Amino acid sequence: MTAIKTLCGRCAMGCGVRAMAGLSDDDARGVFIEGDRIHPTNMGWLCPAGEALAADTGLDGRLLHPLLAGKRVGRDRAIAHAARRLSDIIAQHGPASVALHVAGDLPTEDYFAANKLMKGFIGSAHIDVPWNNIATRAQIAAFGEDVMPASGEDVDGAELILAIGAGVLRRHPVLAHRVAMAREERGTQLVIVDPDPGARLLPADLHLAPASGSVATLLGGLLLHLHDADLLDRSFVAKNVAVPDGYWEALRPGHDLWSVAGMTGLPIAAIREFQELSARAPSMVTMFDPDVGDGDARAAEAILALHLVTGRIGQPGAAPFALPGAPNAMGAREVGCIATALAAHRDFSADALASVSRFWSTDRVVVTPGLSGDALREAIGDGLIKVLLMLGDAPAALLDAFPDNRPFTLFAGDRLDPAMADRIDLAIPMPGLLERDGTITGADRLISRQRSVFALPGEARPGWWIVTQIARAMGWHDAFHYERAADIYREHARLSVYQGAGRLLNLRRHAPLSNPAYQELTPWRWGEVPFDGGHFPTSDGRARLLRFWD
Repeated sequence: MTAIKTLCGRCAMGCGVRAMAGLSDDDARGVFIEGDRIHPTNMGWLCPAGEALAADTGLDGRLLHPLLAGKRVGRDRAIAHAARRLSDIIAQHGPASVALHVAGDLPTEDYFAANKLMKGFIGSAHIDVPWNNIATRAQIAAFGEDVMPASGEDVDGAELILAIGAGVLRRHPVLAHRVAMAREERGTQLVIVDPDPGARLLPADLHLAPASGSVATLLGGLLLHLHDADLLDRSFVAKNVAVPDGYWEALRPGHDLWSVAGMTGLPIAAIREFQELSARAPSMVTMFDPDVGDGDARAAEAILALHLVTGRIGQPGAAPFALPGAPNAMGAREVGCIATALAAHRDFSADALASVSRFWSTDRVVVTPGLSGDALREAIGDGLIKVLLMLGDAPAALLDAFPDNRPFTLFAGDRLDPAMADRIDLAIPMPGLLERDGTITGADRLISRQRSVFALPGEARPGWWIVTQIARAMGWHDAFHYERAADIYREHARLSVYQGAGRLLNLRRHAPLSNPAYQELTPWRWGEVPFDGGHFPTSDGRARLLRFWD
């Protein structure tokens, strides 16, 4: 029996698995799952969530055929209806009346096609995602580009690992396993900062439980201590970091030792121990998950500042490591499938708009960022959104925001919640997790292939295919010429380097990739060692120190 190498796809780590299907004549959907020993993320180790993939392959409850107003229709009719309704509503209410929600676990090719349709041809940037993009905003502000500087190998080589929130380890068991191995084999020290008393159940060299919302204050106190004790990497900062005038003087109020103790509720001795551990470690990785719950933008910015002022970035074992809040949030961010980016790490500047317009051969590119989250829900409630496209899941938060005169809703996914069915005008089936084919980018920029283990059931088709067919039916056939996922991946690679000198996102090596080579693609990480030598993709080549306490 041939083993198919694919991905788990249940968290941001992007672990490799080997799947063997058809082991029993009695169970056509039965599968045996094991870790892929040569995948660099998990090296054969698999957590319970990955092992449970084998238990979620049945077709009971699956959406297998298009439904229009709850009744089964042919796929061609479903596509034609979607295109006609979209065209009519855009003509009547304008492109800004269209919004898109995407799930967090789709292949990058799905995100690319959806983003291109929305921003390049419909002309709307209203894209809602199930993560809050705090890391995106912080990294762009500090580094000049949304680049994750850390890798799994950095965790293996760090002398100190700082985990902001024990959940970052609980939600990513494979990463926790690597941390445990580093502690056992190299004597790496682990500090866990989490107000939840349950965090103390995890083994660590130091546990800190600051008051809720005070992590940024704790880190600000650490920064001030490093400055006053002359423990900054002043040479690195002078050459590679732009420090705002009066930065250290402005940081001082509220971040001295006594103020930090008062704000965090931590004993003075524990704060001093934390500061001394952080100061003397020659290399450090700070893991945090800003996309969980409400997130903490101030803490994320403080973490980036900490690594910049100590020069612990752009070298092995030293980097901030923001764990995305969805399995393929990195892939979506790479192609720009969020409300605040255009495409391929480009913003909405005049140069970026002109470049993307030329590449896509369109004059309909949206010129400003769109709405998402609470802002999009408010626009829905105000009746400004007339079309909601949902790729991968149907979020109750958005559907609940609709006024009584609900606009057109199109859902494409593998399962339709019966409680949501009466709110969906048109439903089109998509592949389940072990039926998907494309690429996924892990939390550390590692691009890996997700390969289908089972044939597509019923009339299910990939998300990119559904988007492509709707776009063609709306008149944009030439721009959406895709016949396979590899076509989209190659275009993504070409766009990443098109008139874009200076960006670290560079997939040039895969622009000419053949179809067989795409099928056999092995994991690879773009960006090599980001910020190596202190070079940042900003106008002056220097990172920015953020005033996170403002």
